[in-house]
Amino acid sequence: MVIEADHKPHDSSHSALSSEDVATEAGSIQGGDALGRLGYKQELRRNRSVLTLLFQTLAIAAIPYGEGGPLMNAIYGGGPLSIFVGWIVVCILDECIALSLAELASRWPTSAGPYYWSFQLSRNAKTVLSFINGWVWLIGNWTITLSVNFGFASLVSATISMYHPGWAATDWQLLLIFYAVCLGSFCICAFANRYLPQVDIVCATFTVLTIIVSLVALSVQADAGRHSAAYALGHYDKSLSGWGGFTFFVGLLPAAYTFSAIGMVSSMAEECANPEIHVPRAISLCVPVGGFAGLFFILPICFTLPPLEDILNAPAAQALPYIYHRVMGSPGGGLGLTALVLAITLFCSISITVAASRATWAFARDDAIPLASLWARVDPRLGVPLYSLALLTFIQLLLGLINLGSTSAFTAFVSVGVIALAVAYAIPIFLSLMHGRSEVVKAPWNCGPVVGPLVNVVALAWIAFELVLFSLPTALPVTRGSMNYASVLLVGFLVLAAAWYAVYARKCTCPSSQGFVLWSDANPLQLKGTKDHLGLTVYEAWCPRVNDLEAYL
Repeated sequence: MVIEADHKPHDSSHSALSSEDVATEAGSIQGGDALGRLGYKQELRRNRSVLTLLFQTLAIAAIPYGEGGPLMNAIYGGGPLSIFVGWIVVCILDECIALSLAELASRWPTSAGPYYWSFQLSRNAKTVLSFINGWVWLIGNWTITLSVNFGFASLVSATISMYHPGWAATDWQLLLIFYAVCLGSFCICAFANRYLPQVDIVCATFTVLTIIVSLVALSVQADAGRHSAAYALGHYDKSLSGWGGFTFFVGLLPAAYTFSAIGMVSSMAEECANPEIHVPRAISLCVPVGGFAGLFFILPICFTLPPLEDILNAPAAQALPYIYHRVMGSPGGGLGLTALVLAITLFCSISITVAASRATWAFARDDAIPLASLWARVDPRLGVPLYSLALLTFIQLLLGLINLGSTSAFTAFVSVGVIALAVAYAIPIFLSLMHGRSEVVKAPWNCGPVVGPLVNVVALAWIAFELVLFSLPTALPVTRGSMNYASVLLVGFLVLAAAWYAVYARKCTCPSSQGFVLWSDANPLQLKGTKDHLGLTVYEAWCPRVNDLEAYL
């Protein structure tokens, strides 16, 4: 059995590998060979470039939807000040997270993502920590995808209300619209995989078009009136949420939600060439490009807002369609702009479903979820992890039932998605910083010894604040229906994960993919390094107490 550099867990206390050799090799090997060094075999098609990855991150961010879907939170958060200043503040903070994740994605470019990074960075309790982070990562992927599809359904309901003001979707009607969205995304992602990179390009183009059209239309029409720059950029009403001086922070949710999934594109690392360079570039560019474009989306809204109190009563609790309707002065004008946002939301649903299905597949590949062998299958005809995609869709359909008992289901889905992804990001960032960034400095793409620690610290501080902020209800006083159930959802999932770990997963290694070796004091693994014909170090492994290494693996 041959194990190449970076193929086993890199625990410096158990090996004497040359860090310089490993760093050089990790940066020079591409495609399937590089993936093999991380312990996996190539199963997916590498049909994406750095541009299509960037377009996918922008499609997932889906600025008109990402900011517009939960815009009601920014209205409760005081209005224009939270929308404008909050956008700038969150973009700066989220870029620190993006840069921190980009380094890790460059060091270990695999679809396993944060839980794999945590395994490699941890020096104690590797398996347990990786398992915990893997489940948090999975929960984040599932719920953030759910929030996009549920938000899409809510936007459709609010759009219908433009022409039928007396109509409001019942909980069951909204649920059925949501089910249709989920099943539609499933079909597209399953049967049109070869065309999805082009879908991301179309989405990015359509996003720019929507922002330009919205900018011109709102600025010219302004049927609800135009505000001064002082009002549009600085008006702040603390009376709407009941949180007093804390109200501004409540309004940060839309901007934070927009860029919460920037790390999900790491799950696409096994579908692009040169992932150690292309993936981090895409992650690091998403916030600057999206943040700049987003200013042209939010500024015309701030300058033409209807009265904030009126927006709070918008149909389906969706502020954006109501604002478009009022500012354009007619249902037709509002529908035209909302239709553009709905198209972007559809593209976002497709892109984020693809990324979440790959994260599910990667975790199943490491035998960390029930029936893992089923979810880890890649359909040979379609070239996609079809069963993981089906599992993701089923989980969404199941969780959508929460809407039948809570009027704040959308806020809960958004909040738990943001929280879970943030926690999954924080664990490897913290471990890397705690160990002096000794691993990420070996990555082909990194922030250097000065900027790197700075962005890591800022990222961790912002994530810690997010965990508290997005567990809070949007407005006070709290009722049974308006309660934010994000913490309940997250804890419930983690309880199920803990039960699965106790019953089965503790017996396995995680990651535990093809040839991925976890050794113990009872079965120490010996390594002998030799140079291959390319001058790269290859390690032959054997276990003295196990006659057949294949059986041991």
